[in-house]
Amino acid sequence: MTTETTGAQTRVFTREIEGVTFEIGAGRLAQNAAGSVTIRYGDTVLLVTVCEGDPRPGIDFFPLTVDFEERMYAIGKVPGSFFRREGRPGTDATLAARMTDRPIRPLFPKGFKREVQISCLLIASDRQNPAEPLATVGASAAIGMSVLPFEQPVSSVAVGRVNGRLKAFPTYEEQEQSDLELTVAATDDSIVMLEVGAKEVSEADLIAAIEYGEKVCRELNALQREVIAALGKPKMEWVAPNAEAELALRDRVKKILAGREEELMGALKGEGFRGIDEIGKQVTEQISKEDGTPANGGQVRAAAEYVLKQTLRKRILDQGLRADNRKADEIRKLTAEVGVLPRVHGSGLFQRGETQVLTVATLGALRDRAKLDNIAPVEWKMFMHHYNFPSFSVGEARPLRGPGRREIGHGMLAEKAIEPVLPPFHEFPYTIRLVSDVLSSNGSTSQASVCGSTLALMDAGVPIAAPVAGIAMGLITSEDESKYVLLTDIAGVEDALGDMDFKVAGTHEGVTAVQLDIKLGHLPPNFLQEVFEAARVARMKILEVMLAAIPEPRAEVGEFAPKITIVKIDPSKIGAVIGPGGRVINGIIAATGASIDIEEDGSVFVGGSDINGVRAAIRQIEGLTRELQIGDVFEGPVSRIMSFGAFVEILPGKDGMVHISELSDERVDRVEDVVQVGDHVKVKVMEIDNLGRINLTMRGVDDEGSVGLSDDDASRSGEPRVISRGGGGGGGRGGPRGGGGGGRGGDRGPRRDDRGGPPRGGGGDRGPRPERPSGGDRPAGDRPSGGGDRPAGGSGGGRRW
Repeated sequence: MTTETTGAQTRVFTREIEGVTFEIGAGRLAQNAAGSVTIRYGDTVLLVTVCEGDPRPGIDFFPLTVDFEERMYAIGKVPGSFFRREGRPGTDATLAARMTDRPIRPLFPKGFKREVQISCLLIASDRQNPAEPLATVGASAAIGMSVLPFEQPVSSVAVGRVNGRLKAFPTYEEQEQSDLELTVAATDDSIVMLEVGAKEVSEADLIAAIEYGEKVCRELNALQREVIAALGKPKMEWVAPNAEAELALRDRVKKILAGREEELMGALKGEGFRGIDEIGKQVTEQISKEDGTPANGGQVRAAAEYVLKQTLRKRILDQGLRADNRKADEIRKLTAEVGVLPRVHGSGLFQRGETQVLTVATLGALRDRAKLDNIAPVEWKMFMHHYNFPSFSVGEARPLRGPGRREIGHGMLAEKAIEPVLPPFHEFPYTIRLVSDVLSSNGSTSQASVCGSTLALMDAGVPIAAPVAGIAMGLITSEDESKYVLLTDIAGVEDALGDMDFKVAGTHEGVTAVQLDIKLGHLPPNFLQEVFEAARVARMKILEVMLAAIPEPRAEVGEFAPKITIVKIDPSKIGAVIGPGGRVINGIIAATGASIDIEEDGSVFVGGSDINGVRAAIRQIEGLTRELQIGDVFEGPVSRIMSFGAFVEILPGKDGMVHISELSDERVDRVEDVVQVGDHVKVKVMEIDNLGRINLTMRGVDDEGSVGLSDDDASRSGEPRVISRGGGGGGGRGGPRGGGGGGRGGDRGPRRDDRGGPPRGGGGDRGPRPERPSGGDRPAGDRPSGGGDRPAGGSGGGRRW
């Protein structure tokens, strides 16, 4: 359909995808851009533009920039930053930009050096339909409408599997129920990108989902062709600059390097990318000497890289040998170690050839979870994996900066691989952070991070369902693509000079993560089945080495990790645990040294450096929330003395009165003759009246066991299992709830006049007892909302070893 708008004509093109209208609109917004479209799915709207700049002479790469930005007005929200405006893109936006860049970049012609910028702006969101998969469709359509040369339309689609049924563009809610999170990008000819997170899905099921995604991509490609046919501009005439000179330079470099195959392969094996640079320098010097004028080093290096690529391809295709003399399916030497660092909660060192990664696990409390401020409805993150790639890992001298897009992307890939095997939060109530530092790099560092993460988690005592390992597969094809060789465990130069980077991570049972980037126009027939099977065989070998280092997770968390226990209480009792102004809960914290976090559903997370302090805090919490019974015996301090009796604190913030006649079996003239303020005495509950006032007795209880604060009571009341023992972690509160000091909350009620004792000094009644604040009146502070389940990935299926 077509609708008229002021000053411009809007054309809208639609397709029905899974019963929802997928809409591409053009002509109304951002008219000065080279190409501009809006993508709408449900009520989620993405504005995608493309702009071109001038050619950048002297560079040896395509200067494409892709930006993805979320406007918080899209969900009617003011940004949570100090200045209340959007800052630099967050992790989700960075990942979305990468997911758009990867399928778009290879479809520009080789040698194209004009600057291109793609901007994806999320301007409306229904918080049901994610916007990230829409960006590739928008970018491809905008480029297709512009004058820029582009091979053919490409689309991406998100695929989930809910109750065994494949679903395109699943909603956020459906993603939570899905055991598969797949993004497929494809042209009409072939897949160009895959991104997968899965809960141990079989290779066969994964291939079926990929084929389904390809089918949807072709529908969206057809929709793009309609848009381009109606609104596209004539394409610019572009030929690769100096194509003849480039071919002549390649021939010249090839002659210079002729007969030096073993030397070249040795340089690639030992130095990797630096070997390519060194060979480029040698050839540049020789050409400069022969010509008598300085040669262009960048052009010579590019020609040398092309010659090396052809030499390596011929060696692999003809001889079946790689640069380091490995066979095509041979894995480099593997080593795995755990417990390599003192005092940390868990550590693992994984090495594959020259690639070495150190991963460290840190366990934190509920308050340590990450708060997310983005468009997606997920507010909290309990598991994080952070990947660092310092310059010394490749022997370079560069300033250490914050994480870039590549580091964020690699970290998220490893996070996807590990998350499905983590225990559910209600079984292991810890925030988990993994940090993978690449110490030495020669290819496949992200998959080495997966292996290192598994080792670190097992060393930390995290009861993962199964170990996870990762492998990177490569591809070498002949010039006419009639012959190919699949490579297992690719090194850095094989990634750079080859045709594919296919990363697969998983357990013995199935796949948990995949990432594919391919440089070919299409994949060979039955290629997916072949590469998944080769990756599975390699994964089994790696898991064998890892399990030799640590056969199963340690039985307990480490000595220096916090000890956390979950206690369930009646939500109506939360106010009793917190107390007026937080005095009760802070009193428990001060007395035991434990940290306490309380959720709205009555889940209480108790942690600390000393397991005895944790147990003491649990006993006090249980005492505060238990229903008192006639005959219960407590031991507590005398808090006040009156002429008619003494008040004894039997639980934090809760006291009862011992009438003067109940202080002893003998006659007592003065309360002070028997007890003083601060004395610890044993008392028994003899009456609880209809106002909740507690009458106590000290008569005949000296030989009875006490409840509430004793070890015996802890076992009698069914103390929750403590996950581990020892010291470490913990500390003060500073968490979701907080407040004043300890003490009692004035909850005694009116004075009981039926005691028979003399009136209280000073005359008059004590007055009514202050009302206890209701749950709704408690200060909320920054109490976290929602449940405690770990998002998207708790296995819940038990461990398999």
